[in-house]
Amino acid sequence: MTVKTSGQHLTPFQRKLLQKSLQEDLPEKYRQRIEIMLLADEGISQAKICQTLGCCPATARHWIHIARSGMAHQWQESRIGRPKTVNDQYLERLKELVSHSPRDYGYSFGRWTGQWLSKHLAKELGIEVSDRNVNLLLKKMGLSTRPKSDSAPEVTELETPQGSRIRIGDLQSSSESELPWSLNLIKTSN
Repeated sequence: MTVKTSGQHLTPFQRKLLQKSLQEDLPEKYRQRIEIMLLADEGISQAKICQTLGCCPATARHWIHIARSGMAHQWQESRIGRPKTVNDQYLERLKELVSHSPRDYGYSFGRWTGQWLSKHLAKELGIEVSDRNVNLLLKKMGLSTRPKSDSAPEVTELETPQGSRIRIGDLQSSSESELPWSLNLIKTSN
């Protein structure tokens, strides 16, 4: 491949950076990204790029778009493949963390949140999961980051036909809670 100083989409800096990156030992998918952008910059059609590199049209279209939008120098920021999924080790560690205080792990706060659990596990296991998904995982396991109150009355949730939820709590009845006065209703005419 000859070194070309100007093309259709890439700046001279981007072209030089991509060509230099091709000389490194890269995974095949990264190499393919770079070649797609360089070929597109030379004016090669998407169909010809797909035929030459053996990639699917969606891949070629995506990386051609990246080159056209001026973002070719950020080719490494998009990871290859699907995001890592939660595994059994992640779930076990999540259970363990929730059962201990964050202070046991060097944090200054006393209660975990989904966000802090997500950050801690990403640092520890390298698996990034949103705080919302951490909370969903906890719920599926019957766990929560919210403290349990022993003195709180039991609450039951009922779902109505319209899909909304009603929370019903047991009222504590004791002689102290009864009203010391009575209420008489009188019907008046308007």
